[in-house]
Amino acid sequence: MWRLFSLIVFCWCFPWTCLSEGHVVVGSVVDAEGGPLPQADVEEKRLGIGTFCDDGGHFQLEIPPSDTIRMVELHFSFVGYHPYVKVVPLDRDTVSVHVSLKDKSDLIDQVDVVGVVKQETFVEKLNVDVAKSIPDVSGDAINSMISSFSGVSSTNELSSQYSVRGGNYDENCVYVNSIEVYRPLLIRSGEQEGLSFVNSDMVESVAFSSGGFSPEYGDKMSSVLDIKYKTPTTFEGSASISFLGASAYVGSSSKRFSQMHGFRYKTSSYLLNTLETEGEYNPRFLDYQTHMTLRVSPRSKLSFLGNLSRNRYEFVPKMRSTNICTMADMGNAKTVEFHFEGQEMDLFSTMSGALTFSFAPKSSLSLDFIGSSFRSMERVSYDIASAYWIGALGTKAWGSEMNDGVGTFHEYSRNTFDGTVSNLSHIGTLKLRKNTIKWGLSYQLENMGESVNEWEMRDSAGYSLPINPDKLILYKSLYADVSEISHRFSGFAQNAYTLRSSAGRIVLLGGVRFSYWSFNEQLCVSPRASMAWFPNKSSWAFRFATGIYHQAMLFKEVKKIMEEDGNRIVYLNRDVKSPRSSQIILASDYYFKKWGRPFKLTGELYYKYIDRIIPYQVDNMKITYRGENCADGFSFGGDVKLFGEFVPGTDSWISISLMNTKENVYGDGRGYLPRPTDQRFNISLFFQDYFPGYDKLKFNVKMAWADGYPFRPPGSSYCDDILRIPNYRRFDLGVSFQLKHGVDSIMARPFFAWMEVFSINLDVFNLLDIKNVSTYYWVPTADGRQYAVPNYLTGRLFNLRLAVDF
Repeated sequence: MWRLFSLIVFCWCFPWTCLSEGHVVVGSVVDAEGGPLPQADVEEKRLGIGTFCDDGGHFQLEIPPSDTIRMVELHFSFVGYHPYVKVVPLDRDTVSVHVSLKDKSDLIDQVDVVGVVKQETFVEKLNVDVAKSIPDVSGDAINSMISSFSGVSSTNELSSQYSVRGGNYDENCVYVNSIEVYRPLLIRSGEQEGLSFVNSDMVESVAFSSGGFSPEYGDKMSSVLDIKYKTPTTFEGSASISFLGASAYVGSSSKRFSQMHGFRYKTSSYLLNTLETEGEYNPRFLDYQTHMTLRVSPRSKLSFLGNLSRNRYEFVPKMRSTNICTMADMGNAKTVEFHFEGQEMDLFSTMSGALTFSFAPKSSLSLDFIGSSFRSMERVSYDIASAYWIGALGTKAWGSEMNDGVGTFHEYSRNTFDGTVSNLSHIGTLKLRKNTIKWGLSYQLENMGESVNEWEMRDSAGYSLPINPDKLILYKSLYADVSEISHRFSGFAQNAYTLRSSAGRIVLLGGVRFSYWSFNEQLCVSPRASMAWFPNKSSWAFRFATGIYHQAMLFKEVKKIMEEDGNRIVYLNRDVKSPRSSQIILASDYYFKKWGRPFKLTGELYYKYIDRIIPYQVDNMKITYRGENCADGFSFGGDVKLFGEFVPGTDSWISISLMNTKENVYGDGRGYLPRPTDQRFNISLFFQDYFPGYDKLKFNVKMAWADGYPFRPPGSSYCDDILRIPNYRRFDLGVSFQLKHGVDSIMARPFFAWMEVFSINLDVFNLLDIKNVSTYYWVPTADGRQYAVPNYLTGRLFNLRLAVDF
């Protein structure tokens, strides 16, 4: 196998190496503090050649073969920085150049703002270092930062999932090193969810789009998160430990080989004990990742990305007591008390591997060939019986005449899922003077199977619900034994063109994406286009995007439930088609300075028309689809975000979003009603500060205030009785004390000498101890009433975290 692979590599490399015997200039462009400057321009004007830096600030420029060229004059430039010219002698085949650009903060009348890069597309670059400082209980710093952006909402701190502009969790696409990442299918609640795929310690760059993204990104309708893992250039590492888990990371590099390894452990027992349901929580989440790179030649490299994770959730519930108040009871408060027997044991195991061969025959051309495979093995098992009573507030006796209802529940599940996704893909990029052409092709093999056996029995006052005098009928049951092997083909082509004129700089991007799925034999074509205009001598920038976006279905979207002899049976519907969204987005950016510091004010308006909708219901983190295209809908709204240095040297922002999303289910006669993800407003804030004159002690605040999602009582027809969960309000506080090597004298002592940075962090989650509601648990009685018992999220919690970088 290795000999065959070597032969393939040789066949690819040999023709190109024979065609060119010129010199190659490689290097990096950074700012004064050593931070990379992505998309910095590198030109050799006399020869008419040039290139751009990648997301890590690295570049590679090929000099054409010539007997007369002994040196080159490279021009380095980046928005907001002084240009720099460096003469480089070509005394070797491969020459390394490293350049540091100085910012233009000394120019008062300079239009370009220092520290804020002008955004050319609807994909925004994020600061990874800021993400690591955000207090978060889910263990995912990147997603925690994204949830505070405009148009993005997360109303369950136990989960790293988020909703974007009216879409659900399945409509968000996540890439790590150009490889798509999948979320578990059987997750029902945030308590079950372990660690997300992304390891923040290993991240080099993060890009996020809440809509209007280019054809290179996959078939999802709402958002894209594009993450690149770093390639270490020296020995480095970090470690942290807290009440909620621990992590460790180490990276190293030699002349041709670099590697990094990350380990994470999470336990949320301490956190889950703040929930109302008392019991024994024993969640254990483990994750290991590695990224290794071998430079085969100056123009080619081979990299491997691997992941192993094991998320285990065990729970033995004991009792729960909750106070409720309903309009039907004329505002009289009641108490609902549960006593449980049984347990839940869930296991989510995933493994993935991706091998990438990157070849750059010329400085302007890069070719990537990727082979990857992902497998998820999931098991959800619970067998829990409970007895409950409902009575007036303060009533404790089960036999009291004040009781409004007594009964029992019995919930049982033995569900398993096993899925494998294997992918072969090619991505190419050609950079010319004014054009950046990109293309890709992909083949994917999907093998998935699911077995479901779950039921629920309910009894109220001695009557089994629903009441039937002839036979015992279960309150709810579901059975499935389905599997499918399918093939998926996809590809894209796009071009970004930069035009400079008297009106300013204009960036045009257009292209098309296609996909074909053998399961339903559907071909989807998605044209997309965007434009950015930067007027001359102006602090304004304007952006526009439009296109068609399809939602690539995987497995659970095509499952349809049918009634057979009183039982609900699942089968796969081959007639279902991918939902389709037509989008228009208008945006403007205003770059300005206040108090001598950079700021950026962004406003966006969007409209989405969605047809071929597969209606769904959301219960905590579980999304249940109807399994057929029977609705159309829309989503429109506006977002405003103010970003900048409210405090010198720190990034902070505030986001405000307004939205309206509705759908019309054919045949129900109700017209357009709110979708399950309709959130009419969302306000997010992230603010950083430090004590004046003592920047070792810093604090940050993350605040969220969002409208509650719609919900409906069980048993009602679809979209009947639209109610709303109370507003989600949360306030997290983080305080850190940091010591740096070479700055603080104590770091020179033997105990600290090996450390670059040592920090002590205190996080206060849910500082105001607000009782937010995730979902409702409905308790029916024999007389036909239903009581909505709120499932509250976590309360106030203190977390101490120690971290070290070396």
